[in-house]
Amino acid sequence: MTSIGGVEMVDWNLAVATATRFVRPGPEVSRDEARAIVAELRRHAKSSEEHVRAFTRMAQPEGEPGAEPGQQGHDTPVLVVDRAGWIKANVAGFRAVLKPLLQKMEERRSSVPGGAVLGAVGGKVTGVELGMLLSFLASRVLGQYETFAPASRDLPAAARGGRLLLVAPNIVHVERELEVDPHDFRMWVCLHEETHRTQFTAVPWLRDHIEGEIQSFLGETEIDPGTLLERLREAAQSLTGGRPEGEEGDEGGRSFVDLVQTPAQREILARLTAVMSLLEGHADYVMDGVGPAVVPSVAEIREKFQKRRASGAGRLDQALRKLLGLDAKLRQYRDGERFVRAVVDEVGMDGFNRVWTSPNTLPTKQEIAKPADWVARVHR
Repeated sequence: MTSIGGVEMVDWNLAVATATRFVRPGPEVSRDEARAIVAELRRHAKSSEEHVRAFTRMAQPEGEPGAEPGQQGHDTPVLVVDRAGWIKANVAGFRAVLKPLLQKMEERRSSVPGGAVLGAVGGKVTGVELGMLLSFLASRVLGQYETFAPASRDLPAAARGGRLLLVAPNIVHVERELEVDPHDFRMWVCLHEETHRTQFTAVPWLRDHIEGEIQSFLGETEIDPGTLLERLREAAQSLTGGRPEGEEGDEGGRSFVDLVQTPAQREILARLTAVMSLLEGHADYVMDGVGPAVVPSVAEIREKFQKRRASGAGRLDQALRKLLGLDAKLRQYRDGERFVRAVVDEVGMDGFNRVWTSPNTLPTKQEIAKPADWVARVHR
Protein backbone atom coordinates (compact mmCIF):
# COMPACT_ATOMS: atom_id res chain seq x y z
CA MET A 1 0.00 0.00 0.00
CA THR A 2 1.40 3.38 -1.04
CA SER A 3 0.20 5.69 1.68
CA ILE A 4 1.11 8.34 4.22
CA GLY A 5 -0.58 8.41 7.56
CA GLY A 6 -2.80 5.56 6.39
CA VAL A 7 -4.00 7.54 3.35
CA GLU A 8 -3.21 6.13 -0.10
CA MET A 9 -2.01 8.34 -2.94
CA VAL A 10 -4.70 6.71 -5.09
CA ASP A 11 -7.92 5.29 -3.70
CA TRP A 12 -7.87 2.08 -5.73
CA ASN A 13 -11.14 0.76 -4.34
CA LEU A 14 -12.86 3.97 -5.35
CA ALA A 15 -11.34 3.67 -8.83
CA VAL A 16 -12.88 0.20 -9.20
CA ALA A 17 -16.25 1.37 -7.84
CA THR A 18 -16.32 4.42 -10.12
CA ALA A 19 -15.34 2.51 -13.24
CA THR A 20 -17.85 -0.26 -12.52
CA ARG A 21 -20.62 2.25 -11.95
CA PHE A 22 -20.07 4.28 -15.12
CA VAL A 23 -19.06 1.57 -17.59
CA ARG A 24 -21.61 1.00 -20.32
CA PRO A 25 -23.78 -2.09 -20.04
CA GLY A 26 -22.84 -4.96 -22.32
CA PRO A 27 -25.00 -6.44 -25.08
CA GLU A 28 -28.07 -8.39 -24.10
CA VAL A 29 -27.57 -12.15 -24.07
CA SER A 30 -29.46 -14.91 -22.34
CA ARG A 31 -27.88 -17.01 -19.62
CA ASP A 32 -27.56 -19.97 -21.97
CA GLU A 33 -26.01 -17.78 -24.67
CA ALA A 34 -23.50 -16.41 -22.18
CA ARG A 35 -22.45 -19.91 -21.12
CA ALA A 36 -22.03 -20.95 -24.75
CA ILE A 37 -19.97 -17.86 -25.59
CA VAL A 38 -17.64 -18.37 -22.63
CA ALA A 39 -17.17 -22.05 -23.48
CA GLU A 40 -16.42 -21.26 -27.12
CA LEU A 41 -13.87 -18.58 -26.25
CA ARG A 42 -12.08 -21.02 -23.98
CA ARG A 43 -12.01 -23.65 -26.73
CA HIS A 44 -10.71 -21.15 -29.26
CA ALA A 45 -8.03 -19.92 -26.85
CA LYS A 46 -6.84 -23.50 -26.40
CA SER A 47 -6.84 -24.40 -30.09
CA SER A 48 -5.26 -21.10 -31.16
CA GLU A 49 -2.18 -21.95 -29.08
CA GLU A 50 -1.23 -24.79 -31.41
CA HIS A 51 -1.93 -22.73 -34.54
CA VAL A 52 0.13 -19.76 -33.34
CA ARG A 53 3.13 -21.81 -32.24
CA ALA A 54 3.19 -23.77 -35.49
CA PHE A 55 2.99 -20.61 -37.63
CA THR A 56 5.52 -18.56 -35.64
CA ARG A 57 7.86 -21.47 -34.84
CA MET A 58 8.07 -20.11 -31.31
CA ALA A 59 7.91 -22.40 -28.29
CA GLN A 60 8.47 -22.10 -24.58
CA PRO A 61 12.00 -23.24 -23.63
CA GLU A 62 12.17 -26.55 -21.81
CA GLY A 63 12.68 -26.11 -18.11
CA GLU A 64 10.44 -23.05 -17.93
CA PRO A 65 7.41 -23.23 -15.61
CA GLY A 66 4.61 -25.11 -17.36
CA ALA A 67 6.83 -26.90 -19.87
CA GLU A 68 6.86 -30.68 -19.64
CA PRO A 69 10.09 -32.53 -20.50
CA GLY A 70 10.29 -32.79 -24.27
CA GLN A 71 7.21 -30.59 -24.68
CA GLN A 72 6.41 -26.94 -24.97
CA GLY A 73 3.62 -25.26 -23.04
CA HIS A 74 2.81 -22.69 -20.40
CA ASP A 75 0.77 -22.28 -17.28
CA THR A 76 -0.60 -18.80 -17.86
CA PRO A 77 -4.36 -18.96 -17.29
CA VAL A 78 -7.00 -17.94 -19.80
CA LEU A 79 -9.81 -15.98 -18.15
CA VAL A 80 -13.05 -15.01 -19.86
CA VAL A 81 -14.25 -11.90 -18.01
CA ASP A 82 -16.94 -9.25 -18.15
CA ARG A 83 -16.22 -5.53 -18.15
CA ALA A 84 -16.12 -5.33 -14.36
CA GLY A 85 -13.60 -8.18 -14.28
CA TRP A 86 -11.38 -6.36 -16.77
CA ILE A 87 -11.56 -3.23 -14.62
CA LYS A 88 -10.52 -5.08 -11.46
CA ALA A 89 -7.64 -6.78 -13.24
CA ASN A 90 -6.31 -3.53 -14.66
CA VAL A 91 -6.57 -1.62 -11.40
CA ALA A 92 -4.48 -4.38 -9.81
CA GLY A 93 -1.99 -4.07 -12.66
CA PHE A 94 -1.80 -0.28 -12.36
CA ARG A 95 -1.26 -0.61 -8.64
CA ALA A 96 1.68 -2.96 -9.14
CA VAL A 97 3.37 -1.09 -12.00
CA LEU A 98 2.91 2.41 -10.57
CA LYS A 99 4.12 1.53 -7.09
CA PRO A 100 7.64 3.02 -7.54
CA LEU A 101 6.24 6.26 -8.97
CA LEU A 102 3.68 6.62 -6.19
CA GLN A 103 6.35 5.96 -3.58
CA LYS A 104 8.41 8.75 -5.10
CA MET A 105 5.42 11.07 -5.04
CA GLU A 106 4.67 10.06 -1.45
CA GLU A 107 8.16 11.05 -0.33
CA ARG A 108 7.73 14.41 -1.99
CA ARG A 109 4.31 14.94 -0.41
CA SER A 110 5.52 13.96 3.07
CA SER A 111 7.88 16.95 3.06
CA VAL A 112 5.03 19.39 2.39
CA PRO A 113 3.15 20.81 5.41
CA GLY A 114 -0.36 19.40 5.46
CA GLY A 115 0.58 16.74 2.90
CA ALA A 116 -1.42 14.03 4.66
CA VAL A 117 -4.59 16.13 4.58
CA LEU A 118 -4.09 16.95 0.93
CA GLY A 119 -3.44 13.28 0.27
CA ALA A 120 -6.76 12.25 1.77
CA VAL A 121 -8.57 14.47 -0.73
CA GLY A 122 -6.19 13.82 -3.62
CA GLY A 123 -6.41 10.05 -3.26
CA LYS A 124 -10.19 10.16 -3.54
CA VAL A 125 -10.18 12.52 -6.50
CA THR A 126 -7.48 10.56 -8.31
CA GLY A 127 -9.42 7.35 -7.69
CA VAL A 128 -12.49 8.88 -9.32
CA GLU A 129 -10.48 10.21 -12.28
CA LEU A 130 -8.78 6.86 -12.86
CA GLY A 131 -12.13 5.11 -12.58
CA MET A 132 -13.62 7.37 -15.27
CA LEU A 133 -10.78 6.54 -17.65
CA LEU A 134 -11.15 2.82 -17.04
CA SER A 135 -14.91 2.99 -17.57
CA PHE A 136 -14.20 4.38 -21.05
CA LEU A 137 -11.63 1.72 -21.92
CA ALA A 138 -13.51 -1.23 -20.40
CA SER A 139 -16.09 -1.26 -23.19
CA ARG A 140 -13.46 -1.24 -25.94
CA VAL A 141 -10.84 -3.87 -25.10
CA LEU A 142 -11.49 -7.25 -26.71
CA GLY A 143 -8.65 -9.13 -25.08
CA GLN A 144 -5.44 -8.49 -23.20
CA TYR A 145 -2.37 -10.40 -22.14
CA GLU A 146 -1.50 -9.01 -18.72
CA THR A 147 2.26 -9.22 -18.41
CA PHE A 148 2.58 -7.94 -14.85
CA ALA A 149 -0.65 -9.27 -13.41
CA PRO A 150 -0.72 -9.86 -9.66
CA ALA A 151 -2.81 -12.85 -8.66
CA SER A 152 -6.04 -12.39 -6.72
CA ARG A 153 -8.75 -14.67 -5.39
CA ASP A 154 -10.93 -14.05 -8.42
CA LEU A 155 -8.22 -13.64 -11.08
CA PRO A 156 -5.33 -16.11 -10.83
CA ALA A 157 -2.03 -15.53 -12.58
CA ALA A 158 0.99 -17.64 -13.49
CA ALA A 159 3.89 -18.09 -11.09
CA ARG A 160 5.81 -15.17 -12.59
CA GLY A 161 2.74 -13.15 -13.44
CA GLY A 162 0.82 -13.15 -16.67
CA ARG A 163 -2.69 -14.12 -17.66
CA LEU A 164 -4.79 -13.87 -20.78
CA LEU A 165 -8.08 -11.98 -20.50
CA LEU A 166 -10.86 -12.26 -23.07
CA VAL A 167 -13.62 -9.67 -22.52
CA ALA A 168 -16.71 -11.55 -23.66
CA PRO A 169 -19.25 -8.63 -23.75
CA ASN A 170 -16.96 -6.54 -25.94
CA ILE A 171 -16.28 -9.39 -28.35
CA VAL A 172 -20.01 -10.00 -28.74
CA HIS A 173 -20.68 -6.27 -29.16
CA VAL A 174 -18.13 -5.87 -31.95
CA GLU A 175 -19.09 -9.03 -33.84
CA ARG A 176 -22.70 -7.83 -33.86
CA GLU A 177 -21.74 -4.32 -34.87
CA LEU A 178 -19.60 -5.56 -37.76
CA GLU A 179 -22.19 -8.18 -38.74
CA VAL A 180 -19.54 -10.89 -39.15
CA ASP A 181 -19.64 -14.60 -38.41
CA PRO A 182 -19.43 -14.74 -34.58
CA HIS A 183 -17.54 -18.04 -34.45
CA ASP A 184 -14.90 -16.83 -36.92
CA PHE A 185 -14.55 -13.50 -35.12
CA ARG A 186 -14.04 -15.13 -31.74
CA MET A 187 -11.30 -17.36 -33.12
CA TRP A 188 -9.70 -14.36 -34.86
CA VAL A 189 -9.53 -12.43 -31.58
CA CYS A 190 -8.09 -15.44 -29.76
CA LEU A 191 -5.34 -15.80 -32.36
CA HIS A 192 -4.21 -12.23 -31.72
CA GLU A 193 -4.19 -12.55 -27.94
CA GLU A 194 -2.60 -16.00 -28.01
CA THR A 195 0.24 -14.52 -30.05
CA HIS A 196 0.93 -12.11 -27.20
CA ARG A 197 0.93 -14.95 -24.72
CA THR A 198 3.33 -16.89 -26.94
CA GLN A 199 5.64 -13.89 -27.22
CA PHE A 200 6.11 -13.69 -23.47
CA THR A 201 6.18 -17.39 -22.68
CA ALA A 202 8.58 -18.29 -25.51
CA VAL A 203 10.95 -15.36 -24.88
CA PRO A 204 11.93 -15.58 -21.18
CA TRP A 205 13.81 -12.27 -21.01
CA LEU A 206 11.07 -10.16 -22.65
CA ARG A 207 8.96 -9.57 -19.55
CA ASP A 208 11.91 -8.42 -17.42
CA HIS A 209 13.19 -6.21 -20.23
CA ILE A 210 9.88 -4.38 -20.64
CA GLU A 211 9.39 -4.10 -16.90
CA GLY A 212 12.85 -2.58 -16.59
CA GLU A 213 12.10 -0.03 -19.29
CA ILE A 214 8.78 0.90 -17.67
CA GLN A 215 10.37 1.32 -14.26
CA SER A 216 13.15 3.44 -15.78
CA PHE A 217 10.49 5.59 -17.43
CA LEU A 218 8.62 6.03 -14.16
CA GLY A 219 11.86 6.59 -12.25
CA GLU A 220 12.66 9.56 -14.46
CA THR A 221 9.30 11.15 -13.76
CA GLU A 222 9.64 14.52 -12.09
CA ILE A 223 5.95 15.25 -11.88
CA ASP A 224 4.38 16.39 -8.62
CA PRO A 225 1.07 14.94 -7.38
CA GLY A 226 -0.85 18.08 -8.22
CA THR A 227 0.28 18.04 -11.82
CA LEU A 228 -0.49 14.34 -12.21
CA LEU A 229 -3.95 14.93 -10.77
CA GLU A 230 -4.50 17.78 -13.22
CA ARG A 231 -3.58 15.54 -16.17
CA LEU A 232 -6.03 12.88 -15.02
CA ARG A 233 -8.69 15.54 -14.60
CA GLU A 234 -8.11 16.80 -18.17
CA ALA A 235 -8.67 13.30 -19.50
CA ALA A 236 -11.80 12.75 -17.43
CA GLN A 237 -13.20 16.13 -18.44
CA SER A 238 -12.73 15.22 -22.07
CA LEU A 239 -14.73 12.06 -21.37
CA THR A 240 -17.60 14.00 -19.85
CA GLY A 241 -17.48 16.83 -22.40
CA GLY A 242 -16.33 19.32 -19.76
CA ARG A 243 -13.60 20.95 -21.85
CA PRO A 244 -13.13 21.91 -25.49
CA GLU A 245 -12.03 19.02 -27.68
CA GLY A 246 -8.80 19.53 -29.59
CA GLU A 247 -9.01 23.31 -29.97
CA GLU A 248 -6.06 24.70 -31.86
CA GLY A 249 -3.42 25.95 -29.49
CA ASP A 250 -4.53 23.96 -26.45
CA GLU A 251 -3.34 20.60 -25.16
CA GLY A 252 -6.41 18.70 -26.27
CA GLY A 253 -4.47 17.18 -29.16
CA ARG A 254 -1.64 15.89 -26.98
CA SER A 255 -1.67 12.49 -25.39
CA PHE A 256 -1.53 11.88 -21.66
CA VAL A 257 1.90 10.31 -22.09
CA ASP A 258 3.15 13.39 -23.98
CA LEU A 259 2.03 15.63 -21.13
CA VAL A 260 3.92 13.82 -18.36
CA GLN A 261 7.19 12.79 -19.99
CA THR A 262 10.49 14.53 -19.32
CA PRO A 263 13.28 14.86 -21.91
CA ALA A 264 15.08 11.89 -20.36
CA GLN A 265 11.93 9.79 -20.72
CA ARG A 266 11.67 10.38 -24.46
CA GLU A 267 14.57 8.03 -25.18
CA ILE A 268 13.01 5.32 -23.03
CA LEU A 269 9.62 5.94 -24.60
CA ALA A 270 11.12 5.56 -28.09
CA ARG A 271 12.46 2.12 -27.15
CA LEU A 272 9.14 1.12 -25.57
CA THR A 273 7.24 2.35 -28.63
CA ALA A 274 9.44 0.21 -30.88
CA VAL A 275 8.99 -2.97 -28.86
CA MET A 276 5.25 -2.44 -28.50
CA SER A 277 4.97 -1.83 -32.25
CA LEU A 278 6.83 -5.10 -32.78
CA LEU A 279 4.54 -7.05 -30.41
CA GLU A 280 1.29 -5.60 -31.76
CA GLY A 281 2.36 -5.82 -35.39
CA HIS A 282 3.55 -9.40 -34.92
CA ALA A 283 0.17 -10.35 -33.42
CA ASP A 284 -1.70 -8.77 -36.33
CA TYR A 285 0.58 -10.51 -38.83
CA VAL A 286 0.09 -13.88 -37.15
CA MET A 287 -3.68 -13.61 -36.82
CA ASP A 288 -3.96 -12.88 -40.53
CA GLY A 289 -1.36 -15.50 -41.46
CA VAL A 290 -3.08 -18.26 -39.52
CA GLY A 291 -6.53 -16.91 -40.32
CA PRO A 292 -7.23 -18.38 -43.78
CA ALA A 293 -6.74 -21.93 -42.49
CA VAL A 294 -9.00 -21.64 -39.44
CA VAL A 295 -11.10 -18.48 -39.99
CA PRO A 296 -12.88 -18.77 -43.35
CA SER A 297 -14.16 -15.17 -43.33
CA VAL A 298 -10.87 -13.61 -42.19
CA ALA A 299 -10.68 -11.20 -45.17
CA GLU A 300 -14.13 -9.78 -44.43
CA ILE A 301 -13.38 -9.51 -40.71
CA ARG A 302 -10.08 -7.73 -41.28
CA GLU A 303 -11.57 -5.22 -43.70
CA LYS A 304 -14.50 -4.33 -41.45
CA PHE A 305 -12.40 -4.29 -38.29
CA GLN A 306 -9.78 -2.00 -39.81
CA LYS A 307 -12.47 0.51 -40.76
CA ARG A 308 -13.90 0.38 -37.26
CA ARG A 309 -10.46 0.67 -35.64
CA ALA A 310 -9.60 3.76 -37.69
CA SER A 311 -12.90 5.60 -37.42
CA GLY A 312 -13.55 5.63 -33.69
CA ALA A 313 -17.04 6.50 -32.50
CA GLY A 314 -17.57 10.20 -32.85
CA ARG A 315 -15.80 13.42 -31.99
CA LEU A 316 -15.71 12.93 -28.23
CA ASP A 317 -14.37 9.40 -28.60
CA GLN A 318 -11.63 10.60 -30.96
CA ALA A 319 -10.62 13.42 -28.62
CA LEU A 320 -10.24 11.08 -25.67
CA ARG A 321 -8.40 8.50 -27.76
CA LYS A 322 -5.91 11.18 -28.73
CA LEU A 323 -5.50 12.38 -25.15
CA LEU A 324 -4.90 8.85 -23.87
CA GLY A 325 -2.45 8.08 -26.65
CA LEU A 326 -4.70 5.44 -28.24
CA ASP A 327 -4.07 6.93 -31.68
CA ALA A 328 -0.42 6.09 -31.16
CA LYS A 329 -1.42 2.51 -30.38
CA LEU A 330 -3.28 2.30 -33.69
CA ARG A 331 -0.10 3.41 -35.47
CA GLN A 332 1.77 0.68 -33.59
CA TYR A 333 -0.49 -1.98 -35.07
CA ARG A 334 -0.02 -0.61 -38.58
CA ASP A 335 3.71 0.17 -38.48
CA GLY A 336 4.59 -2.99 -36.59
CA GLU A 337 2.68 -5.23 -38.98
CA ARG A 338 4.46 -3.65 -41.96
CA PHE A 339 7.83 -4.22 -40.27
CA VAL A 340 7.11 -7.91 -39.57
CA ARG A 341 5.77 -8.53 -43.06
CA ALA A 342 8.76 -6.86 -44.73
CA VAL A 343 11.30 -8.78 -42.62
CA VAL A 344 9.60 -12.15 -43.12
CA ASP A 345 9.43 -11.51 -46.87
CA GLU A 346 13.15 -10.75 -46.87
CA VAL A 347 14.66 -13.38 -44.54
CA GLY A 348 11.81 -15.80 -43.75
CA MET A 349 10.18 -16.64 -40.42
CA ASP A 350 13.34 -18.12 -38.91
CA GLY A 351 15.27 -15.04 -39.94
CA PHE A 352 12.63 -12.81 -38.40
CA ASN A 353 12.71 -14.81 -35.16
CA ARG A 354 16.23 -13.58 -34.53
CA VAL A 355 14.42 -10.51 -33.21
CA TRP A 356 13.77 -12.54 -30.03
CA THR A 357 17.46 -13.34 -29.41
CA SER A 358 18.13 -10.53 -26.90
CA PRO A 359 17.24 -6.89 -26.21
CA ASN A 360 20.03 -5.94 -28.63
CA THR A 361 18.20 -7.57 -31.54
CA LEU A 362 14.93 -5.73 -30.92
CA PRO A 363 14.24 -3.11 -33.60
CA THR A 364 14.69 0.56 -32.83
CA LYS A 365 11.92 3.04 -33.51
CA GLN A 366 13.75 4.07 -36.68
CA GLU A 367 14.12 0.45 -37.81
CA ILE A 368 10.39 -0.16 -37.37
CA ALA A 369 9.94 2.43 -40.12
CA LYS A 370 12.86 1.03 -42.17
CA PRO A 371 12.87 -2.78 -41.84
CA ALA A 372 15.81 -3.11 -44.25
CA ASP A 373 18.00 -1.33 -41.69
CA TRP A 374 17.15 -3.97 -39.06
CA VAL A 375 17.88 -6.78 -41.53
CA ALA A 376 21.22 -5.20 -42.39
CA ARG A 377 22.18 -4.79 -38.72
CA VAL A 378 21.07 -8.18 -37.40
CA HIS A 379 21.81 -10.32 -40.46
CA ARG A 380 25.03 -8.68 -41.56
